Amino acid sequence: MTLHEDPRRFLLNLFEAGVRAVQPVACLRKHLPAPPSGRLVILAAGKAAASMAAEAEAFYEERWPGTEIEGIAITRYGHRAPTNHVAVHEAGHPYPDEAGEKATRGMLSLANSLRDEDLAVVLLSGGASALLSLPPDGIAIEEKQKLTRALLATGAHIADINCVRRHLSCIKGGRLAEAIYPARAVTLAISDVAGNEPSVIASGPTVPATTTALDALGIIERFRVPIAEPIIECFKKNLALPAPDAPCFERSSFKTIATGSHALSAAAVLAREAGCEVSIVGDELEASALELAMSHARMARSHTNPGVPRVILSGGEATVALGQQHGAGGPNQEFALALALELQGERNVHALACDTDGIDGGSGDAGDPAGAVISSRTLSRAKRLGLDAEMALANHDAGTFFKKLGDLVTTGPTLTNVNDFRAILVSA
Repeated sequence: MTLHEDPRRFLLNLFEAGVRAVQPVACLRKHLPAPPSGRLVILAAGKAAASMAAEAEAFYEERWPGTEIEGIAITRYGHRAPTNHVAVHEAGHPYPDEAGEKATRGMLSLANSLRDEDLAVVLLSGGASALLSLPPDGIAIEEKQKLTRALLATGAHIADINCVRRHLSCIKGGRLAEAIYPARAVTLAISDVAGNEPSVIASGPTVPATTTALDALGIIERFRVPIAEPIIECFKKNLALPAPDAPCFERSSFKTIATGSHALSAAAVLAREAGCEVSIVGDELEASALELAMSHARMARSHTNPGVPRVILSGGEATVALGQQHGAGGPNQEFALALALELQGERNVHALACDTDGIDGGSGDAGDPAGAVISSRTLSRAKRLGLDAEMALANHDAGTFFKKLGDLVTTGPTLTNVNDFRAILVSA
């Protein structure tokens, strides 16, 4: 099916190609190390944790039959994948819960049992910061939940949010590497953060921290987030994390194996094969959904090669600052609605905005939409149905708006995550 016959299906094909490119089956095996003389332990966390653990198991079982494998994977509810040796635990995301706290405690205990001849293969993916939830003594998980909820509502960038998480954790900021030592640690990560900074991915459980607890307290104060007294006291103590020259990091390596750029590149190949001119804006765009919609609308209007269809691709993370009252939807749905309003029915423009994990905001259920699609007819169709696009945007209710139009994209959990995927098709 060509882009001329069904632009919506064409955009969905681009998204699906991007997601396939960053699946563990496509990117993990070539980076896995040989098994050790001692124990091989897989420690996985994130939305792709179970699928990464399953792929790692299959690799060792096929390449080195008889290898004894054990481990723990902590993933979001609804993101389970079958494993033979690694115990899979489901927990809360984006708000930490007791299940995550219990599973993280078990992971840390397993890490502490390793010896010099052992190997820990640490598999990280988007969502691990929330799932690896083990607050310091004196901090209740409920207090961490409230803080996380308040921070996310501000629309703060993930680097800031993860700085706070890092300093309210017994496993992040290099502490997992410290627990694994003297065993060797090999960390392989599917990144969902702009810039792919190792200390930000999953809040850096196996790499040195580049922040202090006082930095975290500064972020709390900057966003004027209410904070429980035990958390303030914890930050003021400024508890030290493992120093960059700590021995544990000499036995630890880190590699990012999939990013948003891989997803965009795969989509670009498909678009070029269809005869499109392709512009990849970047995979590190980090701004509000409204700001991104304005900039992408300008790009869509600046098509300078008549007769040749153009595809604009971008990734990164759209953010939304929520008020006390808000409707349904997530950042990608809000971007799509804002883009439709910016374009005001511009002819021959179709667009898709989805989260590569398959879940864009919403209730957190596995059945939530991944995002939404728009066309030059979105606003006129909405008007005929009595829908007010501007009101839906003001109320952060893009999910309800697109549901009534039948323009939500629902995939279910993709079991990977490299953050947002945006594709705009400007037809010839």
